[in-house]
Amino acid sequence: MKFTRRGFAGFAAGAGFAATNLTIVGRAQAQALVLRSADTHPDGYPTVEAVKHMGTLIEQRTSGRIRVQMFHSSQLGQERDTIDQTRFGVIDMNRINMAPLNNLVPETNVPGLPFVFRSVDHMRKTMDGSVGEDILRAFEPHGLVGLAYYDSGARSFYNGRRPINVPADMRGLKIRVQQSDLFVALVQALGANPTPMPFGEVFSALQSGTIDGAENNWPSYESTRHFEVSKFYSLSEHSMSPEVLVMSKRRFDALSPGDRDIVRQAAKDSVPHMRGLWDAREKSAEAAVVARGSLVNRVQKQEFIAAMGPVIDRFANTPALKALVSRIQAIA
Repeated sequence: MKFTRRGFAGFAAGAGFAATNLTIVGRAQAQALVLRSADTHPDGYPTVEAVKHMGTLIEQRTSGRIRVQMFHSSQLGQERDTIDQTRFGVIDMNRINMAPLNNLVPETNVPGLPFVFRSVDHMRKTMDGSVGEDILRAFEPHGLVGLAYYDSGARSFYNGRRPINVPADMRGLKIRVQQSDLFVALVQALGANPTPMPFGEVFSALQSGTIDGAENNWPSYESTRHFEVSKFYSLSEHSMSPEVLVMSKRRFDALSPGDRDIVRQAAKDSVPHMRGLWDAREKSAEAAVVARGSLVNRVQKQEFIAAMGPVIDRFANTPALKALVSRIQAIA
């Protein structure tokens, strides 16, 4: 190729401009903001995959300026440990069960109240609407920004001693519960002995006989292999409280308004993705544990509901919380 003096100068200028652009792009990519997100569930679990999906959306919508790094399998600690880390900005995002948040954010007691939701559809409609938005806003005075809800399925009791059909069958059983006053009271009201314990310690406690049973959803029962040491799964479906994805308010407030909108929307857009994975995972988990010998029965649910009046009165104990309960019950 033959260049004139002017052409060569133009080429050189263009090449210099391109090189400068590549340098700028390289620096921008190198300096991308990486948001650290915690989850106690294993890789591949629906909540973990949902946050990964959210991260992909954020990276696409910010042209790579913001990325999400997922730390699954309790790599950053158990849930109770990670809450304060998130509040103080050590962890940027966190998928948390509602129960460890009950004392910090009283509004989170309401979705966890026993039998407050009539069905999964009722729960989803409630949490996707104004009730759910009001509860998310309640996180902000406590250093957290509520982004979205992820399904946690229906929690039921399981143990290694006997099927549970009526509350009387629970008498004397040591049942692991989440570190939550609400779940302690729920199990006490049914005549069992609640044993608060971090999620990661449950298998060994079941295996050693430190506890007789626990309560959780199908995927957690299966993924933790609790079914190996606790074969009686009794469908009480006493709680359908979703889990919540939160972000450190310190980190959130440091973002530009436009980036805050991107993060919020990506979180919302990850919910249908999570629910599709969740519904499939519930079915496969149930089939897997039944195939491995778990014995499943349905409880006499009305007897369980009848025992929950004092629990609901104790934890929906302010006009604001009672109003939330009434709003949930009014949703068709």
